[in-house]
Amino acid sequence: MAEVFRDDLGIPHIRATDVRDLVEAQGEVTARDRGWQIEVDRVRASGRLSALIGRAGVAWDVFALRARLDDTVLRAFHALGAEDRALVSGYARGVRRGMDDVGRHASEFRRLDEAFGDTHPLTPWGDHDPLAVLHVAHALFSTFPSVLWREHVASTLGDEWVDLFSGEGDESTPTAGSNAWALHGSRTASGKPLLAGDPHRIFELPGVYQQIRLACEEFDVIGLAFPGVPGVPHFGHTGDAAWGITNAIAHSVEVFEERIRAHGDGYEALGPGGWEPVDVVRSLVQVRGGEPFEVEALETVRGCVVTDLEPHEGALRAWSIRHPARTNADLGAGALLPLLRARSAADVVSAFSQWVDPVNRVLAADRDGAVLSATVGVVPLRDRSERRRALPATATTPDRARPVAVAVRDVAVDANERPARSEIDLGWAYPSSHRASRIRQLIDERGPRTPVDFEPIWGDTASGSTSALLRLLPAGDLSPEPQRVRDLIAGWDGRMDADSEAAGAFAAWRSALVRQTAAHPAVARLGDPHPYGAVFDPWMRAEGQIAAVLPRLLEHPSLRDDAPALALAALESAADADVWGATHRMLPTHVLADVAGVDAPLAGLDVRLSGDGDSVRCTGSTPALTDRAWRGSVARWAWDLDDREQSLWSVPFGAAGDPDSSHFSDQLDDWAAVHPARVVTDWASLHLDAPTGER
Repeated sequence: MAEVFRDDLGIPHIRATDVRDLVEAQGEVTARDRGWQIEVDRVRASGRLSALIGRAGVAWDVFALRARLDDTVLRAFHALGAEDRALVSGYARGVRRGMDDVGRHASEFRRLDEAFGDTHPLTPWGDHDPLAVLHVAHALFSTFPSVLWREHVASTLGDEWVDLFSGEGDESTPTAGSNAWALHGSRTASGKPLLAGDPHRIFELPGVYQQIRLACEEFDVIGLAFPGVPGVPHFGHTGDAAWGITNAIAHSVEVFEERIRAHGDGYEALGPGGWEPVDVVRSLVQVRGGEPFEVEALETVRGCVVTDLEPHEGALRAWSIRHPARTNADLGAGALLPLLRARSAADVVSAFSQWVDPVNRVLAADRDGAVLSATVGVVPLRDRSERRRALPATATTPDRARPVAVAVRDVAVDANERPARSEIDLGWAYPSSHRASRIRQLIDERGPRTPVDFEPIWGDTASGSTSALLRLLPAGDLSPEPQRVRDLIAGWDGRMDADSEAAGAFAAWRSALVRQTAAHPAVARLGDPHPYGAVFDPWMRAEGQIAAVLPRLLEHPSLRDDAPALALAALESAADADVWGATHRMLPTHVLADVAGVDAPLAGLDVRLSGDGDSVRCTGSTPALTDRAWRGSVARWAWDLDDREQSLWSVPFGAAGDPDSSHFSDQLDDWAAVHPARVVTDWASLHLDAPTGER
């Protein structure tokens, strides 16, 4: 039994006597609040999404089965120590109660039953299922899909083009990122450290993070949980210590090009010593409202084959991945409980020594004033050149790296940029350093000393890609409309504000220029079909990848002479552009959006947004495809190590997953205005909710 309280935003504050009761209560409350969401993520891991939502789930199920996500989860669960296994199992027990009580009645299940004219039975959660949700959250979060994109570039344009698509440098638009920063106590009003940041992911409904408080006799922690996973693995404040993470963009999941041939009723793969047996698992995928189909999941000595098989030079070609979670039967769950128990920055880093994937950069601080920066996770130690493209099947198994922490004496900023320290430069390509540089500049100029002083930093809309693109503007006299657009853009301050006419004109010109470039004969083959599978389509869209490196691409000898004409034609296309916010509106995704005959709960959420994909205020769109923002800050957080009630947090939507709840999207307006809410920890200021446990 545990007590459950709510603040005015509906955020759950759970209080129990011991860890066992607390973690069960977290699972039960999450199932009440987010039953639909966590069930979807659970069936994603087992390759059963199609059985729930029909054809819209097929692409994902094929990938999940090929990658053997569920089997990896089971291996990791059985490898856990007794205490960690009890934590995960206890959370699952709570979920089972919460789903039976409330979660199974979520309106999304009813809408699907009505659309398909049947009833889909929900099965009870297994003890390992919380790890399934953890694995799904990160299954495509490493850099290996980008390696497949580089393979596509090499196969369509040639290897010499690969480096053009590195996605790094100050004159490119990144396609991934998060922000975090730390201020040493010498910089703050209280003399104690401050941590802050905002993770950038897809705007999913319900939101990817759950604000929560977990309190028992052993600890009292606030943070952002993954619904369906115990604890608060990414962002938390224990009162004495706090932490936050960003993605290190490390090359942690290796890709291998496999040569495969049929052999008997199975397959063989060519390895260093000749043809080797391939493990094959065949699964029948049930498709709601459709016909079942079979998926073959192949695993070579190197890893799981996650792509289609294509005929190649008298055999078959495919690509496999070596994922550290599968190789080591470890999903990093050993970090969950030690993080809740952390009392110092050193405790936080020690807890994260058990983290696996994705590799993250961690900023940690404590009430005694210590601030630490660490890169955590498991990553193969390879030369940078070996991270560029898929490895041959003859590549040897490398050593593993677990970098150590360093002390922060002033300011630390992490924004996915290439790190200055070579020992933690574990990737191949990184996003632009613009966000990191801009955050440092704003900290130096504004001198923030309290959490509320961070609002202008979170809200900064200065674009990092404008300077390089503006050099492409045509010079000289033009016809009236193109000249008007050019002059408007040329006189602009580079801020992607929603009410800015110039920002709207710039975005329209950029999109048109991307379309013109994508159609150029030199790069048009990037639009050719790829052999990797439908789940990788977002990485293979040529327009998005071209937008990421547009200035550099137009300097290539094959396009350089045509660049002025392309830029001029794009200006003509941008003549009727509106202010940026007219087209730059939030585009949240919901699993039901792709299900025919079912209305996803998206009404009223397409708010006008400032920002862009490469500004500190990240609201990323895909130039040439849509101005709608589908990716950005899925939470904002600021931890005060002096007074936890001065800490701030917000999410784009709300605490509840139920579209009919008043807390489904009640944080959206304040999130859009960059006004995070204060954290409330005074129990007397909270509202008592229904308790958890057997009743």
